[in-house]
Amino acid sequence: MTRDMTLSRALWNSDSLLRNAVLVVVGIALLTLAAKIKVPVWPSPIPVTLGTFAVLGIGAAYGARLGLATIMGYMIIGALGFDVFASSSAEKNGIAYMLGGSGGYLLGYVLATLALGWAAERGWDRSIILMAVAMLIGNALIYVPGLLWLHQFASGWEQALAWGLTPFLLGDAIKLALAALLLPAAWKAVEWVKGKPAR
Repeated sequence: MTRDMTLSRALWNSDSLLRNAVLVVVGIALLTLAAKIKVPVWPSPIPVTLGTFAVLGIGAAYGARLGLATIMGYMIIGALGFDVFASSSAEKNGIAYMLGGSGGYLLGYVLATLALGWAAERGWDRSIILMAVAMLIGNALIYVPGLLWLHQFASGWEQALAWGLTPFLLGDAIKLALAALLLPAAWKAVEWVKGKPAR
């Protein structure tokens, strides 16, 4: 299998509209489910969701173009008022939610998906070290616009960091480590099943 092949293409190697549509729908469903799963991480008082894990994982598994289509589909569904985001609800949703305190993080999701897709298309997802670097870059691309946007809702940078960074660092470190281990392991499993070692 060549280095520019993504995990999703290794599993289903086709350029058909059906294949792409199925993967986009599955990806949106996974993003929605992951956003709603809350995991307590001691000692942080704020539970973390699996949303960033799903965003980074889909970017790496799908590649930049299909990953972008998936994350944009997710954003459009959210903008239409469906309860797909981590803190959205039947009452708090749509464009109004997206322009609230979480708006910058949603933009970061798009940037991170593109970055992880680019890295995967260059074979970074087959190496634990390179995958960890890609995940760090992806997390930075989520946090930078997220905190810049959140700052306008806070009384200063100290409060913005307390709201949008500090409580999530431990959880994100765990998710980063997990993804850096899982994606190369998934590649090894695919190559073992297909009997075609990566080049």
